[in-house]
Amino acid sequence: MCADQGAWRPNYAARRAALRDLLVEAGADALLVTDLINIRYLTGFTGSNAALLVHSWDGIEERTMICTDGRYATQVGEQVPDLRAEIARACARRLVELAGEWQVGRIGFESHVVTVDQHRALLEQAGGLQLVPAPGLVEQLRMVKDPYEVGRLRAACAAADAGLAALLDRGGLRPGRTEREVARELEWLMFEHGAEAVSFETIVAAGANSAVPHHRPTDAVLATGDFVKFDFGAVVGGYHSDMTRTFVLGAAADWQRDVYALVYEAQRAGRESLRPGVPCAEVDSAARTVIERAGHGDLFVHGLGHGVGLQIHEAPGIAKTGTGTLLGGVAVTVEPGVYFPGRGGVRIEDTLVVREGGPELLTLTSKDLTVVD
Repeated sequence: MCADQGAWRPNYAARRAALRDLLVEAGADALLVTDLINIRYLTGFTGSNAALLVHSWDGIEERTMICTDGRYATQVGEQVPDLRAEIARACARRLVELAGEWQVGRIGFESHVVTVDQHRALLEQAGGLQLVPAPGLVEQLRMVKDPYEVGRLRAACAAADAGLAALLDRGGLRPGRTEREVARELEWLMFEHGAEAVSFETIVAAGANSAVPHHRPTDAVLATGDFVKFDFGAVVGGYHSDMTRTFVLGAAADWQRDVYALVYEAQRAGRESLRPGVPCAEVDSAARTVIERAGHGDLFVHGLGHGVGLQIHEAPGIAKTGTGTLLGGVAVTVEPGVYFPGRGGVRIEDTLVVREGGPELLTLTSKDLTVVD
């Protein structure tokens, strides 16, 4: 594991300064942040109730303030020592009230997060202030990972790699076990190797179930000749990893080797297309074209990948309908799959960071076809 993961702290003030630049462009005097993941990104606070008011004016950091309730009075002081903290139960309404006292003017709010009822309550509190929709500003900043974040992502991927290696080393993948047994053992092994949580419920899908892209583990029993698909991840320092590997139990049939080789080649094509400035839809096309040329385009039923970080699914989306272009420092997955209903399927997925000269691979488990005896 990475021994230096806790050696330094993100520059939260710099993140808020970058957000101020976006606020000026959006024509807002301040942003009311209510999404807890975005609050964590901007301050480091991890409580379950909070709001943050970030002003657009330079030099007014003292009027950027966090609000939480009494349960977190000590925690907010420890995690956010550089900001004034207000203690109130209705955090967003309290910050809007303060903004009114300061005659802020135009307050942006996360319209992709705030419900209709919450918006109505904020309007009641706003008085003469204007509430203007300002969706996705913090998410825009979160797309590009700084060195601290990449270090956390590396550690999360390392925990997942180590957990899977330990499962295979101890014979945990074998005929006669159930999907659920294998999934729970893998999760426990990730914890033993440094995970603080799992990224999502681990997918173990055997036999015909491997053709279901997001199958949930059941008491289905693994059998010789099965494809067994693992889709799983670990969380370290709040950051998620995401990896899929597909194995064969016993002996691989010719059709299994063929479909595995096809997905392997598609995944390679997708990875190699990851460059700053490349359109997201073009990355999807690089992998999808390989599968379509083999006559199985209709069996690749999802997008190629997604951003990953403080959430398991973040911007950008890498799909046929994906918009925008890749930026250097963006962490994404590349995960093509081919699924034969009622028979079996293969998906291969990595987490990578987009770099000039080629992506940095974070999930290091071999992608060669592995037949488990």
